Amino acid sequence: MTQPFTKRERLDLGGKSLSAWARGGIGRREFLRRSAVTGAGLVIAFYLPGRAGAADANGNFAPNAWLQIDPQGEISLWVARSEMGQGVRTSMSTILAEELEADWTHVKIVQADSDAKYGDMVTGGSASVRTGWEPLRKAGAAGREMLIAAAAKDWGVPAAECSARDESVHHAATKRSVKYGALAEKAAKLPVPKEPALKDAKDFEIVGKKEPRVDGGKIVVGAAKYGVDTKLPGMLCAVIARSPVFSGKVKKFDASKAMAVVGVKKVVEVPSVEMTSPFGFGPAKPGHQHFLSSGVAVMADSTWQAMQGRKELAIEWDNADHGSENTADHRAQCAEMVQKAGQEVGKVGDADAAFAKAATKLEAVYEVPFLAHTPMEPPNCTAHFKDGHCTIWAPTQNAQGVLAAVAHALEIPTSAVTVHVTLVGGAFGRRLNVDYGVEAALLSRAAGAPVKVFWTREDDIRFDYYRPLSVHRLRAGLDEQGKLVAWLHHIAAPTTDGYYEGPETPDVSGSELAGPGVTNGTVPNYLLECSFLKTAVPRGYLRAVDNIANRWAIDSFLDEVAAATKKDPVALRHEVIGEWHELPPPKGEDEEQVDVRRLRRVINFAAEKAGWGTPLAGERRGRGIAGSNAFSSYVSQVAEVTVGKNGAVTIDRIVLAIDCGRVVNPDIAAAQLEGGIIMGLTGALLGEITVADGRVQQSNFNNYKMLRISDVPPKMEVYFVPSEEAPSGIGELGVPSVAPAVGNAIFAATGKRLRRLPMRMGELAGS
Repeated sequence: MTQPFTKRERLDLGGKSLSAWARGGIGRREFLRRSAVTGAGLVIAFYLPGRAGAADANGNFAPNAWLQIDPQGEISLWVARSEMGQGVRTSMSTILAEELEADWTHVKIVQADSDAKYGDMVTGGSASVRTGWEPLRKAGAAGREMLIAAAAKDWGVPAAECSARDESVHHAATKRSVKYGALAEKAAKLPVPKEPALKDAKDFEIVGKKEPRVDGGKIVVGAAKYGVDTKLPGMLCAVIARSPVFSGKVKKFDASKAMAVVGVKKVVEVPSVEMTSPFGFGPAKPGHQHFLSSGVAVMADSTWQAMQGRKELAIEWDNADHGSENTADHRAQCAEMVQKAGQEVGKVGDADAAFAKAATKLEAVYEVPFLAHTPMEPPNCTAHFKDGHCTIWAPTQNAQGVLAAVAHALEIPTSAVTVHVTLVGGAFGRRLNVDYGVEAALLSRAAGAPVKVFWTREDDIRFDYYRPLSVHRLRAGLDEQGKLVAWLHHIAAPTTDGYYEGPETPDVSGSELAGPGVTNGTVPNYLLECSFLKTAVPRGYLRAVDNIANRWAIDSFLDEVAAATKKDPVALRHEVIGEWHELPPPKGEDEEQVDVRRLRRVINFAAEKAGWGTPLAGERRGRGIAGSNAFSSYVSQVAEVTVGKNGAVTIDRIVLAIDCGRVVNPDIAAAQLEGGIIMGLTGALLGEITVADGRVQQSNFNNYKMLRISDVPPKMEVYFVPSEEAPSGIGELGVPSVAPAVGNAIFAATGKRLRRLPMRMGELAGS
C-alpha cells in the first residue's frame, strides 16, 4: 500500500475534453517525438488522475496516458501505473477494451518510463482502477467513435448506420466490414469527440466478468521479468553493509579481506546523503529525518561473490547517539503521552462537559507495533551512470520520486535521469521509498559501470521503513439509556510524514494520526487528539496506512461499548454510524463524503452471510464483526474463532463483504482481498518489529514470522455488494478489519479482551 492519497480523487479530465491536447500541453507530434513512435496510426491522449490535477504549470491540459492503434491493428495503452501483483494491467485493458469493442487480451500495456509528461506516477492508495475508470472508458469510446466515423466517411454512409465489434467497423445494410488497423491513419485525421457516448452498463461484455490475468502465464512459467532480473553488459552486483544502529555512520573500515574474495572488484563507502521527500519533489524541509543509510558497498561479478565479500569487511560505526533506543521505552513514552492532553486534531461539541455528565464511562488503551513490509522480491535496483546521464531500472511504485531523488543525490538535472519501471514482485508501500535508486546511482558513478544493488531478506527486514508503532487511548461516555454521548481518541505515534517532512508534522487526513473517520460527527461530543513520539526508527507507509492501527482500536472499543451496554455489536454500530442526515458535509475539498447508508448495508451484508446471531457448535467459539470505509469503499468482516484451553486460537472462518462499486474483474478483486486478509491476520497474530540498543532485533522469517498455509482460515469468503457506483478501492481493503473482527470474536468466545497487537494468546489460557 501505500501513499495515502487525498480521499476524493477527481475522475474528470481537469475540466478539459479528450481533445484538449490539441489546444495545449503535449500534442500528438510531441508525443510521437518523445516516444520515438513512427507510423503511429491513431493516437488519443488522455489523463489518468493521481494526486495532482490534469493541468501543467501553465494551466494547459497535460495528458499522461495514450491509446494507440497502429496500421497493423495493434492496440497499445501507454500508462504510468506500476504492476506489482495487483493485476492493474488486466483491469486497465478490460476497461479500455469494453468501450473500444476490442478483445481485451489484444491490448498491449506499455509501461511508461519516468517523464514529467506523466505527472504523478505513484501507484498506491488503491487508486489505479478507481481513478482510471472514467478516463479509460472515455478514451476507448473516443477511439471507437473515430474509427466508425472514418469508415462511414470512406463508405459514404451515415455513421449512425455503422457499428463497432471485434476490432472492426461494420455496415449491416451493405454487409461491409473493415478492421481497425486499416482505419487507424484515417481516423487520426478526425477530431477527437469531446464527450463520446459511453456504453450502458447492461451492455458490458467484459467488465464484471471473471477473466485470467493478462500476464499470468508469463509469471507462472518464470518468463516475466522483474527488477531483480535486470542484466546489462559489464554489470557489477552490489550488496551494502549498513549501520546496524539507526542513523549511524561509517567511522572507518578495512576492505583488504573483502577485496581478496574471488570476483570482488570494488569496495566503496556509501555516504549518508540527504534525501528529497518521496512525494514532494522540492528540497527537503528542515528537521526531517530522511537520509540515505550510511554503509559500505561491495561490488563483484555476482551477487553471491558480493555477499561473501561483505562478510569479510571490518567496519567501525559511529552510532550517532541512537544506540539506546528500545521498544520498551517507545511504548512507555506513548502510554504516558496519551494520558495527558495532546494536540487537538478534531472536535465536535464539548467532550469534557459530556464526560462530566455521563452516567457511565469506559476507557481502554490499544497498541500496535512497528511492522515491516517484506515484499517477496526484496528491494533492488540497477543503475548506469554514463556521460552525465543516469539510467535506472527499478521495481518501484514511485518512478518520479526515484527520478527526483537520484537527480538530487548526483547533483544533475532531472532531465538527465531516466527511470525504467519493471514488474514489481510485491510492494505494500515499501517501494514508495526511493533509497534503492539512490544507492544504485551512487555506486554506478563510483564504479564507472552499470551496478545492480540487491538487498537480502535480512537487509530488507533490518533496514525497512517501518509502519509506525502507536498507542491509542479511547474513552466513551454513555447516558442513562446507554447511548454514546461522548468519545475521546488520543493517538501517540511517530508518524511517517514526520519522518519525511520534519518533526511533529502529522498528516491528519491520511497518516498515522488520521483518526476514526465516520465516528467523528455521529457522536454529539467528540475529541481527537494526537501526540508525536520522537524516534530515529525509519517510518514508511504500509498497505492501508492509518486504517490498520486506527480501526483495530476503534472497532475493538466499539465492541467494548456494546458489551457494556448489553447491545448486539451490529445494532450498536448502526446506532453509532447514524443515519444519512446526521453526518455533516465534508470540511474541505480533500475530505471524502461518507455514505453511511452504504456502510450500514455492508455491515448487514457481512453479518447475514456469516449467519450472525445463530449459535456456533462447540465450546469456546465466538464471532466478531468490524467494518469501516476507506479509499471510497465500504468493507465489513466477520471472524469465527475457536479458543483452546491453552489459549491457542484457531481462525475457523473469515467472511468479508465489500461495497467497492462496480467490480471490473471479480477474480482479481477477490484475490486482492484474500491476500489482504492474510496480511491482516499476519499483523494481528504474528507481526512485530522490536528495537533494542538502537537495532532491529528481527532478521528473517524465522523471527519475523509470516502466516503459514496451515494457519490460513479453511474458509475465507468474499462477497461483493451489488452496486452501480463507479469502481472504488480494493487493494488495501482486506487488511484493516480482520484484526478487530478476530479480537472481538475472541472476546465472544472467552470474555477476555486483547488490546495489543500481535495478540498475546498466552493471556487466554484458562480464561
